[in-house]
Amino acid sequence: MSLLEIENLRIELETGRSTIADDISLSLDEGETLCLVGESGCGKTVTALSIARLLPSPPFVYAGGRINLDGHDVLTLPKNRLRKIRGGVVSYIFQEPGSSLNPVFRIGNQIKETLKQHRRKDASNKEVIRLLKQVGIPAPESRTGDYPHQLSGGMQQRVMIAMALAARPKLLIADEPTTALDVTIQAQIMELLQALKEREGMSILLITHNLGLVGEISDRVAVMYAGQIVESASFHDILTCPAHPYTQALIRSVPRLGASEKRLATIPGNVPDREQRPSGCSFHPRCRSAQTVCSQKPPELTSIDQNSQVRCHFWEHAKSGNNPNPRVYISQ
Repeated sequence: MSLLEIENLRIELETGRSTIADDISLSLDEGETLCLVGESGCGKTVTALSIARLLPSPPFVYAGGRINLDGHDVLTLPKNRLRKIRGGVVSYIFQEPGSSLNPVFRIGNQIKETLKQHRRKDASNKEVIRLLKQVGIPAPESRTGDYPHQLSGGMQQRVMIAMALAARPKLLIADEPTTALDVTIQAQIMELLQALKEREGMSILLITHNLGLVGEISDRVAVMYAGQIVESASFHDILTCPAHPYTQALIRSVPRLGASEKRLATIPGNVPDREQRPSGCSFHPRCRSAQTVCSQKPPELTSIDQNSQVRCHFWEHAKSGNNPNPRVYISQ
């Protein structure tokens, strides 16, 4: 059963009416993990924030489409009902926990505030300690009185996860949850999210630019470029036979132990600015397989099978061609 359905979502900036996200369609089932991947500036965070209507309007404008979350039409809900959705149905782990946590409040009080909003009867020190213990913070009894600056980056991220879980949401959105953490802590955070998903039965939308990070947690992957979904499929299909040249380039750029190449593979150029997007396919200036039609006609989102979609004129050729080495796992 679908917990989240986004259909043809379009988000614009009021100034200049420039498009931030265009024709976004995603679905997420109960208990499923969907990874939204792409380079910085592709529109991943904007899409995630729109799910709980967290984008300020103005300057952002929801110019079209529909967001259905747990049976609620998010774009038409009044503010008082939105407050119950935020935290109660969907919770966020934002980027850079050091700037997301309030520096002047103790972490125990910050977690308790979430409990007071959504689980008033459980807003106790005992429940705060239980949550901290659940996310793997040692000696949680003594940590409740700490300020954020007294914790390491990994511990701050665990506190953010505890705050997100406090309201027992059905959907957890983790936006780059391992930013600025070393690789060992990254692996620990991903293992924690997987364990919590299995224990709590919640769904996860994981946002990242690193395909090498999602190998052991994701069920499906949606690849985003220049404000559009360019490919979506199961993680196995994305890994072994990607159909879009951008997906192939992302996989090719992941470093691999034991690789014979002396230089890391890169994607030439940059993600286009929202006000200077190229005509036709947005990826064609960086695509080594681009042809004339790619610069003239925007490709439609095409269904490959029941569970896979791609936005490319020549996806059949790309899918049958030489695909990148599929050995991309966090355990490497």
